[in-house]
Amino acid sequence: MPPLTVLVTGGSSASGVATARALAAAGHKVFTVGSDSARIGAAATDAGHGVTPLTCDLGSLAAVRELDATLRGLGVERVDGLIHLVGGWRSATGIEDQGDDDWADLESSAITTVRNVSRVFYRQLASSPTGRFAMVSSTTAAAPTAATASYAAAKAAAEAWTLAVAEGFARDQQGDGTGPAEQRSAAVVFVVKSLVDAGMRRANPGREFPGYTDVEDLATAAVGLFDQPADSLNGQRILLAK
Repeated sequence: MPPLTVLVTGGSSASGVATARALAAAGHKVFTVGSDSARIGAAATDAGHGVTPLTCDLGSLAAVRELDATLRGLGVERVDGLIHLVGGWRSATGIEDQGDDDWADLESSAITTVRNVSRVFYRQLASSPTGRFAMVSSTTAAAPTAATASYAAAKAAAEAWTLAVAEGFARDQQGDGTGPAEQRSAAVVFVVKSLVDAGMRRANPGREFPGYTDVEDLATAAVGLFDQPADSLNGQRILLAK
């Protein structure tokens, strides 16, 4: 497989660093994106050679369009993969104290960012011979509690949007009826209970983190998307929770 151009959004996180590093090690050209220039620059340095940092407010559609223009200015003709790792966590004690401020934050981070990046880069991913779009969701979306109502609802909405992207890929790549259709692009949802990294383990040496997914395992799964057939991946919810 020739080197692909992959965008890692939410790249300042531990999962972003691990995923960018793994994709670069696999030979891909990686751009990692964050909202703070200093943080994303440090994250790209941690990820290692072959990872380029870019700054963007993914909650702004205009800013994401400018990100696309920046990539084109750097010589990128097409984004082949987009691994969306923008997070955000809020909880309460029940339904009545689900705060409006918490919902606004979750709507922006969990839903709006997915909408923005998929709308701007959809056509590029659909035109790629190996287009891949992935987001990370939570087991909470399928088993919400009163305390996590806002978080679970936001994640469920982001999942629904991503599965709609998958349907779009399938519809666009059905072929013209003169020959067999070729599914080239796929959108998937990675489902975790929560993520854990080496820093968390060092800070909590006696903690077990049951059911958590290591960011390195998430990174491996992201790299593996490009080695699997699109028709078997597209629209899948891939459970990484242990």
